[in-house]
Amino acid sequence: MNTPKSNSKEWDYSNQAQYYSYRPNYDGSAINQLCMHVGAKKSVSDYVVADIGAGTGNLTIMLLERGLKCIAVEPNKSMREIGIKRTKGQDVEWKKGSGESSTLDNNSVDWFVMGSSFNTTNRSLTLKEAYRVLKAGGYFSCMWNHRDIENDPVQKKIEDIIVSFVPNYQRGVRREGQADIILSSGLFNDVNYIEKDQKVVRTIDEYIKAWMSVKNKYWDFGTEDGRSLFKKIADKIIKEFGAIKSFNLVYTTRIWTAKVNK
Repeated sequence: MNTPKSNSKEWDYSNQAQYYSYRPNYDGSAINQLCMHVGAKKSVSDYVVADIGAGTGNLTIMLLERGLKCIAVEPNKSMREIGIKRTKGQDVEWKKGSGESSTLDNNSVDWFVMGSSFNTTNRSLTLKEAYRVLKAGGYFSCMWNHRDIENDPVQKKIEDIIVSFVPNYQRGVRREGQADIILSSGLFNDVNYIEKDQKVVRTIDEYIKAWMSVKNKYWDFGTEDGRSLFKKIADKIIKEFGAIKSFNLVYTTRIWTAKVNK
């Protein structure tokens, strides 16, 4: 039987790194609820959270703001360099690594958390890695911040624009439920689910730059065709909404958390 391989090369974010901070961050109340669920407290001095696939530090910063000691693990050099600058002077250690190979020691962290990164890995291998590095009683979490394309009319219209250029547009496993794959590993139990809507205000320029942080097979910024396609989509969005100074957008934070079975 062949051993599954990492998807790290497929998900090289070097061309997207400078735009990553334009992404709307996760809902603050959802992160507060999550911290309570996993017992992550500032008062617990030896509590360690590993932010895996930390990118440029969006989730890391939210965890640091809550007084937690963080290890930020990110495979991409461009992303790490920006994240290190954004979190300079704070209680965080940055490491090169991935979900499948974090470089962390066995039984070394209390919480293995992934913000918008679980889908970029071989999820089965990542769950095995989380099991290896988590202490007994520790937790695994994965989360995403999704555009509300069903109830938000602006987001729905933009989705229609994208589909008009990319009729077969798909988002992969990031919008699927994650409980089944977590439980089927046999390594975790007691999956907890949190879902919170939030309203985000963005200018048209900020919104377009947030889209420039997206990595997919349809518009690859490393190719002329990819850049051309994205420009067509962005121009159509600007034509449709350019007269509006700012958007009031709805995003939904979705989080799955499970306790390690050891």
